[in-house]
Amino acid sequence: MYQLIDAAFDVDGKRILHPTSLAFEPGKVTTLLGHNGCGKSTLMKLLSRQNVPAAGQVLLKDQPVQQFDSKTFALNVAYLPQHPPVTDGVTVRELVCFGRYPWKGAFGRYSQIDYLLVDEAIERVGLSDFADRFVATLSGGERQRAWVAMLLAQQSQCILLDEPTSALDVAHQYELLHLIRELNLSLGLTVIMVLHDVNMAAKFSDHLIALHSGKVIAQGAPEEIMTPEVLKKIYGMELALFSHPQTGQPISYIP
Repeated sequence: MYQLIDAAFDVDGKRILHPTSLAFEPGKVTTLLGHNGCGKSTLMKLLSRQNVPAAGQVLLKDQPVQQFDSKTFALNVAYLPQHPPVTDGVTVRELVCFGRYPWKGAFGRYSQIDYLLVDEAIERVGLSDFADRFVATLSGGERQRAWVAMLLAQQSQCILLDEPTSALDVAHQYELLHLIRELNLSLGLTVIMVLHDVNMAAKFSDHLIALHSGKVIAQGAPEEIMTPEVLKKIYGMELALFSHPQTGQPISYIP
């Protein structure tokens, strides 16, 4: 669905993302990993058209992303930035309705089908009892679920999530990522996200891509990335691993 061909990005003459070639598999969860400043969010902004590559191409369905008009792009891709806009005075239902905007346009009226899709999205994320609550009054985890519902209402084939768990405690991180994985499996969504927690990423992803200093240094299935050698390349420190007693999933820790 998405492909980068020697895509690079510069800021003030400094190369932030070196020429990068990647292919993202449709219907899978792919997570970008690495320390702060390694290029994860830069890569995500190229995918979401927030930035234009200084060199190379970013393709969606074999077409450069910049060639899509805004509406067509929004019908294919939904993007949640690291710091979403302020939602003071907006209810959950009103926020989720924004997801229908690409389908309606500036002066289009919402139909009964639109409202049904909105309510369905709210139900899918478990917020039906909060639909008329102001988003600003929700907990961090509930607020992130509301944003995910908005993405679902958009009915895009791919969702981009830049550090969706950054402001959440461990319990709410798990709940949100479990929800995203569930939606991926039940709806066939393509998910590309940025995470810091390698254990969470390994648990909820099909494919991991690790960056360091603006370059991809490793990628593969979680079991291929979760080795002491690869983790040291990514994080620059020794990490040990043990297997989860029930699932056998490798879990990293500082020895």
